[in-house]
Amino acid sequence: MRFFKKQYFLPFLCGVAVACSPLKRAEKKFERGEYDIAINYYESLAGKKSFSKMANYYAAESYRLSNRIHQAAPYYQAAIEAGFRDEGAMVYYAFALKAIGEYDAAKEQLENYLDSAEDKAYITLAENELYNLKRLNEIRAKKNYFEVKNLNAINTPSAEYSPVFNNGFLFFTTSRDSDKVYKATGTGFTDLYKAETKGARVDTTTIQSLGAAINDPEINEGSITFSPDGNFMVFAKGNNGKRRGTAEVNLYQSRQRGGRWSEPLMMTISDPRFWDSTPAFSADGRTLYFASNRLGGYGGTDLYSATLDGRGRWGNVKNLGAQINTPGNEMFPHVTEDGKLFFSSDGHPGFGGLDILVAERKNGTIEITNIGSPMNSTADDFGIYLFMPDRGFFSSNRAGGEGDDDIYTFVNNDPDLKIVNYFLAGVTYTYDEEEKEQILPGTQVRLLDKNENILAEVITGMDGKFNFRVSAGEEYLLMGEKREFFTTRAPFSTVGREIPKDSLKQLVTNKTFNAKITLDKIVLDKSIVLNNIYYDLDKSDIRADAALELDKLVNVLKDNPQIRIELSSHTDLRSDDDYNLRLSQRRAESAVAYIIKHGIASDRIVARGYGETKPIILNAQTEEEHERNRRTEFKVIGIDKSKEAKEEKVVEDGIEFDFDLN
Repeated sequence: MRFFKKQYFLPFLCGVAVACSPLKRAEKKFERGEYDIAINYYESLAGKKSFSKMANYYAAESYRLSNRIHQAAPYYQAAIEAGFRDEGAMVYYAFALKAIGEYDAAKEQLENYLDSAEDKAYITLAENELYNLKRLNEIRAKKNYFEVKNLNAINTPSAEYSPVFNNGFLFFTTSRDSDKVYKATGTGFTDLYKAETKGARVDTTTIQSLGAAINDPEINEGSITFSPDGNFMVFAKGNNGKRRGTAEVNLYQSRQRGGRWSEPLMMTISDPRFWDSTPAFSADGRTLYFASNRLGGYGGTDLYSATLDGRGRWGNVKNLGAQINTPGNEMFPHVTEDGKLFFSSDGHPGFGGLDILVAERKNGTIEITNIGSPMNSTADDFGIYLFMPDRGFFSSNRAGGEGDDDIYTFVNNDPDLKIVNYFLAGVTYTYDEEEKEQILPGTQVRLLDKNENILAEVITGMDGKFNFRVSAGEEYLLMGEKREFFTTRAPFSTVGREIPKDSLKQLVTNKTFNAKITLDKIVLDKSIVLNNIYYDLDKSDIRADAALELDKLVNVLKDNPQIRIELSSHTDLRSDDDYNLRLSQRRAESAVAYIIKHGIASDRIVARGYGETKPIILNAQTEEEHERNRRTEFKVIGIDKSKEAKEEKVVEDGIEFDFDLN
């Protein structure tokens, strides 16, 4: 049993007095989400002609909404054959057929539905699933080397799922030993357990509950994840079946101190109005992935991410986008050390129910692959966790298990399996008064892709160091930001720097690229020369080579919205003073007009021509000396304090240091 999402209730009217009593009870149970009890009532009415359509439909819906869609097919079929024409029933009947391996029948059902479909949401769902079914042979033909075994030592007739390995323990969710029946599924409430394990070898004598501080006998506890040091955990909690309290499943956090877990608190990134579950940390612990059905998604449940800021607060919740998320359901994320995102979905091409897929960045794009059979089946396959690059655990309710959901182990015996981890490590610097390089701590560093989408970010500590995972064959942009300093851009590329696969000897190879980011302090009225800004003789038109340099200044202004600047133009000493003054003013105005045209507000930049009044070399003789005088500069003339970065704190070895961060 796994947490599910409720659906609104559509009542139907009594037509025969004798049947009204069980019908009303069925309606009430369905409305409360007590689907297992509702099924008994609806099945008792399904054979009665007056109730056949609606009773069969709601029996089917009850099975679907309690994660048993494979049992729903005959009820959807009976409802449709009795004349029930709800578009949802037509589409979910196809899903139910797929869940029992009737792929051709599912395809035919969707095609028949689409011939007369009207509801846009169901049309999208049906078209997506029809496309998935057409790709099934492609997935079947893919060769893989997975070996799968039921972890009999830990499984029971109850549910065991969402395995997570941490510090020598296997943590999992189970409904064993529950004294209370969950009325949605007719199974016990779920709690979090753990057992000592060495790889897939579980010491069954150590299986134990996480205790009353974490497990509430009146509430379901679900999937769990741990920070890299194992001292911070996030897990799902909810579905108590009561009207009071939160409406859905939520994410809770707890910290371990002195060997004890603190009282769980709901995370601020969790929305009590919606279903938030199946959390998973990134390898560095600074990103949390989870599934949610909150508003603004692509349909069903979507995968989201949240990040940790400089104050240790979780926020910046983002949908992972349409490449990952579909009109169906995506959930149970898991990020491996080599940066791959594993997850389960019923919206991508698959065998039926939830299938396990993997997403990885390749040459700047995200590639999604169904990992195939035997990892996936017509049943729900989910909750994968790799404790080594070639082996791990996952969950499934496939036939042949011990009961409900079971935990399985797997090994990937692919002889060509070779993993390369690429990293970009660096240090943030600035210059002191003597123009010597020095480390700049407390700098916010972001890694962006070529389209300037943020991929990762971090606040540097006292050592100024940052470290990001990068992919082969991709263009990146590093950005460093700190209060009272110019935000700095530094391009980086892994294109052409990949390690040839045929040269790899080990299962895992790590390759680290090095970079540095140098931030200049913002000083009022300090002139900064823009190199390579050239004009044709006696002209003020912006040449192509000058435009490239002005584009850099446009980026400086966009990256530093708090500054106002003066852009100045200077001539050499070889023409009339008044002429040079007018020419320099025209050139400055031309440069400013170019910058404004590229998106910078006119009140943030002032044009000023100085002619020959401020030469760098007073008695210039050579052409090179004249060129140094013939320059374009800018200087900061104002700072909007309200747009500066906020003060944050960096913690180093348990001591807090104040820094000015964005």
